[in-house]
Amino acid sequence: MTSLRLALAGATALSFATIAVPSVAVAQDATTAAQEQSEHDKLFALFEESDKRALELNPLGRLFRGDDKDADRLGDFLTDSSFYANRLDTQLNLALLAQIDRSKLSETDQLAYDVFKYTQDDALRGQTDEIRALTEVRPINHFFGFHTFYPNFASGNGAAPFKTLANYEDNLSRHDDYIAITDRAIAKSREGMESGVLETKLTIGRVIEQLDTLLAVPVADSQFMGPTKAFPEDFSAADKTRLTAAYEAKTKELNAVHERLRNFLRDEYLPAARDSIGLSEMKGGATLYEQLIESTTTLPLKADDIHRLGLSEVERIKGSLETLKGEVGFEGTLNDFFDYVRTDPKFQPESRDALTQDYYRIGKLVDAKIGDYFSLLPKSELRIEPYDVSIERFQAGGSYQQGTPDGSRPGTFYFNAYDLPSRLTTGNVTLYLHEGAPGHHFQISLAQENTELPAFMRFGGTTSFVEGWALYAETLGYDMGLFDDPWARYGTLQDEQLRAMRLVVDTGIHSKGWTRDQAIAFMLDNSGMTRTEVENEVDRYIAIPSQALAYKIGALKIQELRTRAQEKLGDRFDIKAFHAQVLNTGGLPLPVLEAKIDRWIAAGGK
Repeated sequence: MTSLRLALAGATALSFATIAVPSVAVAQDATTAAQEQSEHDKLFALFEESDKRALELNPLGRLFRGDDKDADRLGDFLTDSSFYANRLDTQLNLALLAQIDRSKLSETDQLAYDVFKYTQDDALRGQTDEIRALTEVRPINHFFGFHTFYPNFASGNGAAPFKTLANYEDNLSRHDDYIAITDRAIAKSREGMESGVLETKLTIGRVIEQLDTLLAVPVADSQFMGPTKAFPEDFSAADKTRLTAAYEAKTKELNAVHERLRNFLRDEYLPAARDSIGLSEMKGGATLYEQLIESTTTLPLKADDIHRLGLSEVERIKGSLETLKGEVGFEGTLNDFFDYVRTDPKFQPESRDALTQDYYRIGKLVDAKIGDYFSLLPKSELRIEPYDVSIERFQAGGSYQQGTPDGSRPGTFYFNAYDLPSRLTTGNVTLYLHEGAPGHHFQISLAQENTELPAFMRFGGTTSFVEGWALYAETLGYDMGLFDDPWARYGTLQDEQLRAMRLVVDTGIHSKGWTRDQAIAFMLDNSGMTRTEVENEVDRYIAIPSQALAYKIGALKIQELRTRAQEKLGDRFDIKAFHAQVLNTGGLPLPVLEAKIDRWIAAGGK
């Protein structure tokens, strides 16, 4: 799971007033110039101009690319101006794309055309007044919103740079934006209280706990003071003193806005919040869930069909676990087997450091094998770290934060060390393959390092591809011999089962009226996950409906395409070439990926 994707969830910035309407003369000149361009030139000019506008609308996205232009701003989130500016931008992109004759483009350009059209159509489906009324008034839960990522982002250990005096000043300025955004989140939540579109008591209760944890940290120890603990050596003593005082004052302001948010949620919003957890039980929620399913999976799937697929996959994987149980000589039921692994101390990490070192050990094993399966390798290094203790309790088992395209900031695989006895070491290999190499780190790094791609393909990507690839990457542990160890294979089967159960539980909660207890019981009965893991997972599905569907749907499509290629190409099939085809054009919508691989197969796998 990628952290920025969840934190921002497609939010955008800047003011509607900054998008100028061209004059008639300028428009005529642009039309004449366009007529003189080739279709290729027109297409890539559109991509370039669209990207420039997107970065003006989202300075935070620019910063994550390693570009500190306009780095003193986060953006104009949660305003009418930003919403209408982004919708107008999407409509403009589609209007300009319609003026390009796709039939005159090369095959490669047609691929880029198709991806761009898909992403803009999908964005527009999410920018209707109806969808906005169901989403913008719910700006915060324990997985979604700026408070979930901003403290780390601004700590000196995140994506924001702290190398120059300007970097330090920019961060102080961004704090002002964050304070304003947080206050607007309170106002938007009040709008939801009036319209009857509300978050759940469960998710808001979790946010209150998160904010309590942030507020309990003394100012001197706050993550927001982190940059003052690691000043560059060339800063003068006077600058250090001045900045430390400024950061201390601003941290107190940040604490004050967190206190305002906490008090509002606790005293006003929580009593009004929904007791139900399913999206279909929220006003307008059934319509929103349908839109989210298609946006997340990039396929026109229905909740009932996904639910049935999940149940089928759960039973298939349970069969594999039964076989493994016999292989290791365990006598008893499958649930007895699960309880044994859950509770035996030999499967529990000894310490945070021991867990960290085990991931580095696994990384070396993967590095020794990776060249047999990949011809494309990322330039960016991979860093491995536990989540900060202030946020780890409600985080997933792991996540990935991308590095910069030039490799100056490495990608980071974060793992969860909260409640160590629940972090079974049987799953370490699989989690590394997913979040690290060759999962998110390879896919995201290779895309953004490929300067021949238009920016929207380098830095974008559909959830079904991004998470589907990472889940597919887990299965490469079989090819690499990493699952010859039966306990590592137990771990990967459990993780595969988790993704299958997600299809059942997400749709169960959001379309079939399942309760939280019902979802937890289903997952405990059908897997060896610990209760802590299951509760965190279920609460995640409640907070971000449909996101968890992407993993299995995407992975099944990539596995299907690999099988198809192997069967049709026979001896001509090259696993390195297949992986290059999947990865060398960014995170494609699944229908576009399928068409691309079919063309590659038809060309003989060259």
